[in-house]
Amino acid sequence: MEPIGLLGGSFDPIHVGHLQLARDALANLPIAEVHLVPAAQPWQKEELTPAEHRTQMIRLAIDNELPFTRRRMILDLAEIERGGPTFTVDTLREQRALLGDASLVLIMGADQFENFDTWREWEQIPELAHIAVARRGTAAPRLKPTLQKLRDRRYLKYPGDLVESAAGHIVDLAMTPVDVSATELRRLLSRPRAPEEEALIAASVPPPVFDYIREHHLYAGHDGH
Repeated sequence: MEPIGLLGGSFDPIHVGHLQLARDALANLPIAEVHLVPAAQPWQKEELTPAEHRTQMIRLAIDNELPFTRRRMILDLAEIERGGPTFTVDTLREQRALLGDASLVLIMGADQFENFDTWREWEQIPELAHIAVARRGTAAPRLKPTLQKLRDRRYLKYPGDLVESAAGHIVDLAMTPVDVSATELRRLLSRPRAPEEEALIAASVPPPVFDYIREHHLYAGHDGH
C-alpha cells in the first residue's frame, strides 16, 4: 500500500488551520493521502460536540477543497466507530495491521509533541509510525530531556526518506502560519457577535462549515472550552 498520513483531533470545529496542516503534509511528505481522524472522546477532554456534527463538518470542509487536494483528504472514522476513550496508540495499531509494511506518518503540531510523553504508551508510537512535527518558523522546539533524547535518536533530516521504512523516524514539517484557535472559535460562536467577530469566524472556517454551524446552532450557549 502507498504511504499515508494520519491527522487526528477533536475537529470541534474543523478550521483553516487543520486544513492548511493537511495541505502542507500532502505537499511536503511522501504520502499519498492524509486521513483526518476525528476522536470519539479524547481522554484529555471532557466534552465534545456530538460526533455526527463534527464528522459532517469535516466532510463539508473536504468537499470545499480544490479537486486535487480533495481526492487526497480522507475522512477516517476509525476512532468514532471504535467509540470510548480515544488513544492514538490504538488507532495506529489498527492502521498498522491494515498497512503491513507501508510507511505510516502521524502528523502533529509542535505543541502536541512537547507533551508527547504524556500520551498513553507513547514510547510504542514510534514503533508503529513515523512522526511529522509541524513547526511554525525556524525556532528549535524546547523539549523536555526525555523528548529531546527521543528526537535526537530518531530525527531524519529529509522527509522524503520516510518511504524507506514503515515507522521509527521523526521529521520536521514546515507549516504555513495560520492564526486560528478552535477554543476561540467556540467562544465567539457561543454568544452574540459584533460584525468584525462574525468576519473573523467566516475567515477561520470554510463557508459550508460556517453555514452548517449556523443552521444547527452549534456552540450556542457553549462555555467555549
